[in-house]
Amino acid sequence: MTAAIRTAIFIDGPSLYATAKALEFDIDYKKLLTTYRRHGSLIRAFYYTPLFEDAEHRFLRSLDWLACNEYTVVTKAAKQAVDAFGRQKMKARMDIELAVNAMEFAERIDEMVLFSGNGDFRSLIEAVQRRGVRVTVVSTIKRHASTVADELRRQADIFQDLDEMRDLIGRARPAQRGPEERTAGPIRL
Repeated sequence: MTAAIRTAIFIDGPSLYATAKALEFDIDYKKLLTTYRRHGSLIRAFYYTPLFEDAEHRFLRSLDWLACNEYTVVTKAAKQAVDAFGRQKMKARMDIELAVNAMEFAERIDEMVLFSGNGDFRSLIEAVQRRGVRVTVVSTIKRHASTVADELRRQADIFQDLDEMRDLIGRARPAQRGPEERTAGPIRL
């Protein structure tokens, strides 16, 4: 009897939100866990997102729900920065946190599933692959919604188009929602 595939999921929250929004569906985070449990042993599911000072209560409740429902939620306060033109911008990237966690788990997993299209993760994928981990990248290459960097897609062992997972992990969007029912942040449970 063969051992179950040990999998860890790493979700770049803003990237997944933008991709799903462009594809016009919402993620059902319970279904997402169920989908990956079906094909092996789900070791951990990480969700990374920056926190802005003015984060709405609904967004914070959503993060709390994830934390109480088997996700390891990793957050970092957004910081104000000044660009080369003197404009103030909010800086809120979680790349380092995700990369550190992925490297820490590389020895304990057989498969890494990365929900992101960020090309900066190409080197991370390469490093994890050198440790014998198979890497699946989930994003999209649909023309109207493409959010994946070519170098990331090419480095992955498997590229899974999020649009093809719609029936597995998607939640149907209501046809019409009033302003009071719209999602306040990148998570919709």
